[in-house]
Amino acid sequence: MTLPPSRRRAIFALVLAAGILNLVDRQIIAVLKPVISADLGWTDDDYGTLAAWFQGAAAIAFLGTGWIADKLGVKWANPLGVVSWSLAAIAHAWAFTMGQFAAVRAALGATEAMGTPTGVKTIATIFPPHLRSTGFGILNAVNSVGAILAPLAIPLIAALYGWRAAFVFAGLLGLVWAAFWLIATRGVSFEDTPEETADAAPEASDYGPIVQERRTWAVAIAKVLSDSTWWLLLFWMPDFFNRQFGLSGTDLGPPLAVAYTGSAIGSLLAGTIASRLLAQGHSVNRVRKGVMLAAGLLVLPIPLALFAGNVWGATLILAVALAGHQAFSTTVFSLISDIAPREKVGRVTSFGAFCGNIGGMAIVKVAGLVLMAGLGYLPLFLFASISYLLAVGWIHLLLPEIRRAPGAGGLAVGH
Repeated sequence: MTLPPSRRRAIFALVLAAGILNLVDRQIIAVLKPVISADLGWTDDDYGTLAAWFQGAAAIAFLGTGWIADKLGVKWANPLGVVSWSLAAIAHAWAFTMGQFAAVRAALGATEAMGTPTGVKTIATIFPPHLRSTGFGILNAVNSVGAILAPLAIPLIAALYGWRAAFVFAGLLGLVWAAFWLIATRGVSFEDTPEETADAAPEASDYGPIVQERRTWAVAIAKVLSDSTWWLLLFWMPDFFNRQFGLSGTDLGPPLAVAYTGSAIGSLLAGTIASRLLAQGHSVNRVRKGVMLAAGLLVLPIPLALFAGNVWGATLILAVALAGHQAFSTTVFSLISDIAPREKVGRVTSFGAFCGNIGGMAIVKVAGLVLMAGLGYLPLFLFASISYLLAVGWIHLLLPEIRRAPGAGGLAVGH
């Protein structure tokens, strides 16, 4: 079908807003960790356990959310995901015990697992191949806005109305989003065009053929390595600033906002540069691997944050590392849209995210144990520093030459 440019922009804007809400909802507990821990008596290991519950539930859910996204299509999978995780976020306001918090964290992780496959599939659907890198770059950059807004807005809401109100407020925003989505997509069909359906590989639609593909495992193990570092920073960076520099509450806002601004810049640069290079005729193989290698090098100095003399020196190092992560992540999403037929993008994305969340579940739990043992952040940051370079090496080993798969096109866009 032909999608008018104005409608495409509205749909894309809502996809971006959903990404912000997804990240804000999961970040509330990290930003308010000192406050909630003091109120409920959590230890570092307790917090690590809750983070692991979130990651584990998300990982398991990813095995099904990609299938849901592919079967329901982006029109209905998007609001289903946002409404589900918004209700799970609201439920945090009525959790008091560790068991209750584990349950709501698991519910939030499972429902937020809808965000990645639906977002990637939507961009792969509404953008032509040569613009997807830019689309993914903008998506990751705007998602980082959630990480920037969270440490600025959440402590303020908590200070005014209590930490439980922060969960309720974020959840209600998601319900409002769903209403706007239904209005924006009224009358829009996201079905494959006949040409794309004819080009698509006639494989079975279950996970069997996908997990037998070297291309899937190239993405999956790369996600394990790179997402481990992302989840480590997402859940533990506020604690790092608290331990190293004594920051808490609203004092955490400025350095966290600056650090996540780095991630937004990395996303935009990676997406824009890749699209420009592809438009100039450079090969997909060279562009994808070159951007990922550069991203890995940006993360390499992250252990130096432990030896920075002041909070802003450490913030700058972490901002560069986060820029590297999001540049890498943007490229991996673009890689999925390159190597997977569109009718399987949701499932390949979800399987990669499943593997990435397994890595995240392990690292956030290990981080709690490492810190409880008094070893500090050095072992964790040393792993983070090489994780992306290992991921690039793995992708090159399994995909010596990246080529676009048949049936990887998008919807036609009117001019």
